[in-house]
Amino acid sequence: MSGTEAEGVRPGSAGATSGRFRFPTAILLTCAALGVAGAVLLAPMNWASTILTGPLPFLGMALAGLWLLPSVVALRLLRRPLVGLLVGLIAGLVLVPFSGHGFGSVATNVWWAAFTELPFLFVLWRYWGTWMHYLGALTVGIVYPISAWAWFHLGAMSLPLQIAFFAVTIASCLGGTALGILVADRLRRAGVGGKR
Repeated sequence: MSGTEAEGVRPGSAGATSGRFRFPTAILLTCAALGVAGAVLLAPMNWASTILTGPLPFLGMALAGLWLLPSVVALRLLRRPLVGLLVGLIAGLVLVPFSGHGFGSVATNVWWAAFTELPFLFVLWRYWGTWMHYLGALTVGIVYPISAWAWFHLGAMSLPLQIAFFAVTIASCLGGTALGILVADRLRRAGVGGKR
């Protein structure tokens, strides 16, 4: 029996909807732990990708999927609305003094986290199919190179290199998402996250 059923609230009713947007203390603490862990992972990756962007942009893009990892873990593990964005926000805030980009790290992490949340937003967080995580990864893998077209001077690249750039970015995002799903599933088997 789900929590909403135990409280006498039918799924789909107004009470069930408002309940999905509450953040009990256990959820907040889990999000905080995932955000801090994500920041610990992303701090060195942020410096590595910054250094690689100029001379080796393809290698830098191979790391892109790691920015999805903390939010994917949160969404897969907790299956609650907005936990992906919350974890991205926390990771960004923790990174502020360590990234070299100041509060730009917050915007960056929230931007990446938004794509992990987006597919679930479209179904109002009522469906949690695994493929939806990959849909978010595919979307950001396409959008990011377009949004950073001028930054990476993609217009100066030949068509095969442009295609390769997109392919590396998409593969990285799908790989980071797969890793996030794996981590979340193992955490759940270890008893983290409670019952669905």
